[in-house]
Amino acid sequence: MAAALALGATAAVAQGKFPGIGRDATPKEVAAWDIDVRPDFKGLPPGSGSVAKGQDVWEAKCAGCHGVFGESNSVFSPLVGGTTAEDVKTGRVAMLKRADYPGRTTLMKVPTVATLWDYIHRAMPWDKPKSLTHDEVYAVTAFLLNLGHVVPDDFTLSDKNIAEVQHRLPNRNGMSTAHAMWPGKELGGAAAPDVRATACMSNCGPEPKVASSLPDHARNNHGNLREQNRTVGPQRGSDTTRAEGKLGDAAGPVKVVGPAGGAASPNAAAIALTQKHACTACHNIEGKLVGPSFVDIAKKHGGKADYLAGKIKAGGAGVWGEVPMPPQTLPDEDTKAIAAWLAAGASK
Repeated sequence: MAAALALGATAAVAQGKFPGIGRDATPKEVAAWDIDVRPDFKGLPPGSGSVAKGQDVWEAKCAGCHGVFGESNSVFSPLVGGTTAEDVKTGRVAMLKRADYPGRTTLMKVPTVATLWDYIHRAMPWDKPKSLTHDEVYAVTAFLLNLGHVVPDDFTLSDKNIAEVQHRLPNRNGMSTAHAMWPGKELGGAAAPDVRATACMSNCGPEPKVASSLPDHARNNHGNLREQNRTVGPQRGSDTTRAEGKLGDAAGPVKVVGPAGGAASPNAAAIALTQKHACTACHNIEGKLVGPSFVDIAKKHGGKADYLAGKIKAGGAGVWGEVPMPPQTLPDEDTKAIAAWLAAGASK
């Protein structure tokens, strides 16, 4: 009885304000999610990284999508370009006023260094978000700023000097805070956000119907969405291995199986591995995406399983275009399975 009472007391404490619904998150669990960095640098963790270190990280983990110098625009928008030394002095990018300028790079638009740091930290690299250490994020941010001539070649960015770097960002004065969407006056906004709209009550027109769908060529580029959702609750995600509107097993993730529910064929197993290891973030089975299609690779390097396994491990550039592929860290058996599938023709 004493044990039961103790257990009941513990459960009551754990459930907190919502009896019968889960428990309060622990401080450690909250800290794992509380990673945002505000424009006034609240939330910024300690650390540092040099431009030179950032170049090493960039070439290994970033250049595949953004180009060696942040200039790649064959797949992604350029990150660097369109800013001048005068912009660094004034904090206003003159090119933004030119209607004939061909594009808007990230450094032309972004008004705060914290935005760069925060986005790189939480979302990059594309295929392995949140995998960079704090020091690597500082280094990559420093390298990106160096490409835009905001900081010198021998600069080391840290939590101690990042506020000083903010005063050199080319478009730091190109943003208004009058909307007060940032909380409170401490970030330069008005006291109350402008979010008090009045709902339409008459002559409003028909209620809009909002829906979305994935085009056929993009359905399975990032692996099966059904398999990336939790297996409890009503939300399953779309089974992107099937055509639009054709549902898979609603009871849980879709599994790759062979005929009559048996073991998956070598082709199906290899395709599943390309999804598991995010190869499909850059490669379609047919048709170019960021990199060449698996079918095109198979045509060019048919029968060369060892060569293909080596390229997967080592990465490379210049064979299929200007966008390099970074080295991949797959288990050896998965690398060999994918390479064998490619060498055999990349059949479905």
